[in-house]
This record gives sequence, structure tokens and C-alpha cells, in this order.
Amino acid sequence: MFFRLIFTCVMLLMGFTTAAAQKDGAKASVTKDSVMTSVQKDSAKSTLPDSVASVLPKADAVAAADARKMEKRDWATWTPDPKRALWLALVIPGGGQIYNRKYWKLPIFYGGMMGCVYALTWNNMMYRDYSQAYLDIMDSDPATQSYNKFLHLGAQITSQNEERYKKLFKSRKDKYRRWRDMSMFCLIGVYALSVIDAYVDAELSEFDISKDLSLKVAPTVIPGGNTFSSGSLDNSAVGVNLGLRF
Repeated sequence: MFFRLIFTCVMLLMGFTTAAAQKDGAKASVTKDSVMTSVQKDSAKSTLPDSVASVLPKADAVAAADARKMEKRDWATWTPDPKRALWLALVIPGGGQIYNRKYWKLPIFYGGMMGCVYALTWNNMMYRDYSQAYLDIMDSDPATQSYNKFLHLGAQITSQNEERYKKLFKSRKDKYRRWRDMSMFCLIGVYALSVIDAYVDAELSEFDISKDLSLKVAPTVIPGGNTFSSGSLDNSAVGVNLGLRF
């Protein structure tokens, strides 16, 4: 009976010890979970300002771009860039004049270029025709007679006038060749002139010209060479005095 009572007490003591250990483990796990949660919260708080800081410059850049788009250009104070006008004129004929807003110059340059292109095409066609006619009249093949289209009605090439027509076709061939080359140089000249005009016009857009620009013309008396004369007008002359104010 005594041993049974001791055994019962020992079992109860072991049960209480196990329950206390389980309770302490539960408290430790709860403490560990709370610590991890607080660490995660602290890390989230620490990273939040960085993300906000990285988003703010992007938002400012977008707002600035929208403001620039909404802002209207003041054409009254706008001045062209000479380098940009030069490159536009080089790439696109007349592009420099369009960029400088000098639209009235476009018909001049485009008209000159179209005239040069037409002259170049016409002279080149005539040069090829007369070159072929000269080659045909120089050979002895009767099947090649392209020169007949240049003869007047009823005219024929005989042994008596053959030399004269040879010289005629050769001179006209050389003439149209010179005119073709001249038309090409004129086209290049008009193009170069448009480029120079675009650059100079953009460069002089900021040139300050006074509103009081005027030219004064008045008669004057030009004194003679003798400075020791007694004020007589014998050695003097009448002239015109020009005065430019800018």
C-alpha cells in the first residue's frame, strides 16, 4: 500500500513536469513568431521609403514632360538653330527654308531646280540622239540611218553633202553635251545656294538691327586743299553728304 502511494505521487510529479515543459515550449514558439513578425514589419518599414524615393523622380519626370508638351512655343521670340538649318538643307532641298520659316523662298529654289532638271533631261536626250546619228553616218551600214529624222523634208544625204552633215552632227552633239554639263552645274549651284542661304539666314536671325535705321542725304560744301585761304569758296566744291544710322 505504501509503495503504491509512492508510485502514484511519482507519476503525478512527472505529469506536472511534462505539462510545464510543454507550456514553456509553447511560450518560446510564440515569442519567436512575434520576434519574426516584428523583424518583417521593421524591414518593410525600412524598405518603404526607398521604393517611394525611386518612384518620386519618375513621377516628376513624367509631370515635367507633360508640362513641356502642354507649353506652347512662342513664335515671336523663337530663333532658328544654324546647324540644324544647315543639316536640313543638306538632306532635304528647301528644308532649311522651311525650318527658318521663310516659305516665300521655296518657289524660287524649287523653280530653279525644276528648270535645271528639265534642261538637263532635254539636253541629255538631244545629245544621245545626235551621238547616235553621228555614229550612224560615220559607218557604212545602210541599215543604220537614224540621222534621217534630223533632215528636212525631201533632203537626202549624198556623197556631195555627206561631209557637211558629218560636221553638223558632230558640232550639235558637242553643243548639247556642253549644255547638259552646264545644266548639271547649274543644278548643283542652285542646291548649294539654298544650303548657304538657309545657314546664313539662321545665323543672322539674332542680328540686332536698330529700329532707327535710316539714311540721310544732304548737300554739303567740300573745302579745297588750301587750308590758309581766307574763307573764300574759290577752291571749294559742292557735294553730297551721306549719313547711315544703325
